[in-house]
Amino acid sequence: MGKPMKIRASVKDGMTEVKILMQHDMETGLRKDADGSLIPAWFITEVKAEYQGRVVLDAQFGQSISKNPYLMFSFKGGSAGEKVMISWVDNTGDSRSDEVTISA
Repeated sequence: MGKPMKIRASVKDGMTEVKILMQHDMETGLRKDADGSLIPAWFITEVKAEYQGRVVLDAQFGQSISKNPYLMFSFKGGSAGEKVMISWVDNTGDSRSDEVTISA
């Protein structure tokens, strides 16, 4: 399981804006270590966001995404005090889920 995500969500004029900083090394599998050996690929492949049991974001990532990816998106609806659940899965099967309370 990865490190906690930093997530903020706020609602304004009926739109909820979500900002996520995911803590992940995101190795491409193409870099070499000090000994010249390839560092194995290790990257997030899927990110999902759910609000009230409904998927509001379903994204597929690849090995070209930078270390500790930042993602921002908006969806229609949401109210202060309600929760948004964010989860990711990487190519090794590791996963992480965190939730955030929407602020005004």
